[in-house]
Amino acid sequence: MREATGPREVILEPELPIVDPHHHLWDLSAALAAMPPPTHGFSQAVRRAPRYLFDELLADIKSGHNVRATVFIECHSMYRSTGPDEFKPVGETEFANGVAAMSASGTYGDVRACAGIVGTADLRQGARAADVLEAHMAASTRFRGIRQSAPHDPDPDVLGPLARFESGLYRRDDFREGFARLAPLGLSFDAFVLEPQLPDVIDLARAFPETSIVLDHVGVPLGLASYAGRREERLPIWRDNIRELAKSPNVFVKLGGMANVFSGFPSFMSDPPTPSSQLAAQWQPYFETCIDAFGPARCMFESNFPVDIGSCDYDVLWNAFKRIAARYTADEKTSLFSGAASNFYRVTL
Repeated sequence: MREATGPREVILEPELPIVDPHHHLWDLSAALAAMPPPTHGFSQAVRRAPRYLFDELLADIKSGHNVRATVFIECHSMYRSTGPDEFKPVGETEFANGVAAMSASGTYGDVRACAGIVGTADLRQGARAADVLEAHMAASTRFRGIRQSAPHDPDPDVLGPLARFESGLYRRDDFREGFARLAPLGLSFDAFVLEPQLPDVIDLARAFPETSIVLDHVGVPLGLASYAGRREERLPIWRDNIRELAKSPNVFVKLGGMANVFSGFPSFMSDPPTPSSQLAAQWQPYFETCIDAFGPARCMFESNFPVDIGSCDYDVLWNAFKRIAARYTADEKTSLFSGAASNFYRVTL
């Protein structure tokens, strides 16, 4: 079990139902032990939670907020060790479904962890990707879609250990041939890119208006490496792209992911940890821009745990979200904290 990173806060609005639409599960203990000391902030944060399985997740979602259900998002965890390479990611869906079954038993309370499962598949396989998608669906009735990550920047110091994705993935013809298989199967797509890549998601959403897409982490505004000190300069560019993306009604957005290293806020790995009031002040311009553009019905707060443990604990994170949402009506809060996520991922409370 990991240790808390900061002091406890009084839980705000403890009765407000929450569906956490974005968390991971992994055991990186052995891999991290064999690696040299980290030099990139992403690796430093991950080392705070080298093991994050059902016990650790359960401790977080029972830390005071009324988390009713969660959605597992792929993170290259527990792949099959044998068989064709393209089918190995199905092991992650099988793993998450096992955790979901444990939770659904009621043995650990009435929360439903991994009520939705987002796996991965290499859509560059084109039409053959359908076989992998169908294998995921056969592995779990909770399977809802895939994420094929595409963060890329010419500066390798931006992504550090994640600097392994090609440029322009979402514009490739073979990727789009595979992407076209999602909607007929009733599957959604999580888009993970960096802020300068938002035009790629805009173009993808326009090309496939029948496919449900959710933008992860508000499009990952940047403030580190070659972007250090330029976050405010980039804000209007990010804002214009968010407003353009919101014109596609098939796109939702996740409000979160800003507690990690990429945005370059001073709260990352701060000592003492930053309180929720200050986190809310840092993130509010980004989240409110998204809510104004997409509307509460297409926006969902997300934890992105354990990645975002680099800035705060789980309970502090949701307190920050609730501070940002204070000006919205009760119905709007329902959408932001549970409704949009439930609708997008077809999770029943």
